[in-house]
Amino acid sequence: MKRSTPMSAADAMTADIFVEDNCRPQLRRRQFITLIAGTAAAWPFVARAQKTEKLPTVGFLGAGTRASWSPWVAAFLQRLRELGWDEGRTVTIEYRWAEGRTERLAELAAEFVRLKVDVIVTQGTLPALAAKQATSHIPIVFASAGDPVGTGLVASLARPGGNVTGLSSQMTDTATKRLELLREILPGVRKLGLITNEENPTAAQETREVRSVASGLGLEVTTAQVRRAEDVDPAFEALRGRADAIYVVTDPQMANNRPRIISLAIAARVPAIYGTRESVAAGGLISYGASFPDQFRRSAGYVDRILRGARPGDIPVEQPTKFELVLNLGTAKALGLAVPPSVVARADEVIE
Repeated sequence: MKRSTPMSAADAMTADIFVEDNCRPQLRRRQFITLIAGTAAAWPFVARAQKTEKLPTVGFLGAGTRASWSPWVAAFLQRLRELGWDEGRTVTIEYRWAEGRTERLAELAAEFVRLKVDVIVTQGTLPALAAKQATSHIPIVFASAGDPVGTGLVASLARPGGNVTGLSSQMTDTATKRLELLREILPGVRKLGLITNEENPTAAQETREVRSVASGLGLEVTTAQVRRAEDVDPAFEALRGRADAIYVVTDPQMANNRPRIISLAIAARVPAIYGTRESVAAGGLISYGASFPDQFRRSAGYVDRILRGARPGDIPVEQPTKFELVLNLGTAKALGLAVPPSVVARADEVIE
C-alpha cells in the first residue's frame, strides 16, 4: 500500500495556485512569484543559522604576556590544526593574560567559567590552581606544572581524578643538572646568586632544591626575590659583588621580565643559567630544561581528546620527553667566557 505524505505549507500553497480558476492567470502568476521569492529570501537566514552554530571553546589562561608566550602559543595552535581544530573555523579560543599579576588569575579563571568554555588551558602551578579553584566541572589542562601531586592539582600522575590533567615540567628534578653545567663552564664559581619568586610554590620548591645542591657543592648562595617587575633592578643590586654566577628560577615573572634580566646579567658581566630555551634565544647565556614548545604541542593532544569526549581525570599526567641544552656563544663572547668544547658538543642548539 502506498503511503501518502502530508503536504508542507509551501506545497499546499503551490497546489492552490495551480488549481485556481483558469480565468485568473495574472493572479496565479503573482502568487507563484511571491512564493518563490519568499522561499529564496529564507535561504540566507538558514545559512546564517548554520554558520552561527556554537563552536567548541577553549579558554587559554596565560600568567604572562602574549609576547612572552608567543612561541608556546604558536606550538599549541599548530598541533591543534594538525588534529583538525582550526581557530575560528572549528574551534574558538578565548585568550586572557594576567601579565605577571598573579592576583588577576582568579578573576580571569572565573571569567572563563561565566563564558562556559569547554576546556581551560594554562601553564604553571599558580594559574592551574586558580582554574581549579574556579571550577570543578570544566576540564583543565596544564601544559607544564612543577609538582602536580604535591601542590594538589591532581590526586596522582597515573589517575589524576577530578577535572584536571596535563604535563609536569620536572624543573626541580633538573636543577642539579643546571648547577653542574654552571660549574662546568665556570669551574671557579664560589658564590651563586639565586633569582626567584618564592610566592610561586613550584619556584619555591626549585629554590629549595638549588640551595640544597649548592650547599653540597660548597657554594655560597645569595637569594634575591622578583615578585613583580619593579623588583628586577633591586634584585641585581642586591647581588652586586656577591655572585660569580646567577641561577634564574623558572617563573612567569622571569618570563615577563626576560629582556631586563638578561641585559642586567650581561651588563654585570655575570654568567647566568635559565630553565627555558626562550631566555637564551633572547640573549641569555645557557639553559637546560624541558622544551616548553613541545609541552604545549602535547597539551593540544589533551585538548583534542577532551573535546572528543574523554574525561580529564582518566588521562594520566605525563612527564617531559624532550629536554634541551641551548647555548648562546655570542653572549659568551660578550662576557669574555670560553665555553668548554665538551659543553658546546653536547648542546642541542648553539646560537652564534
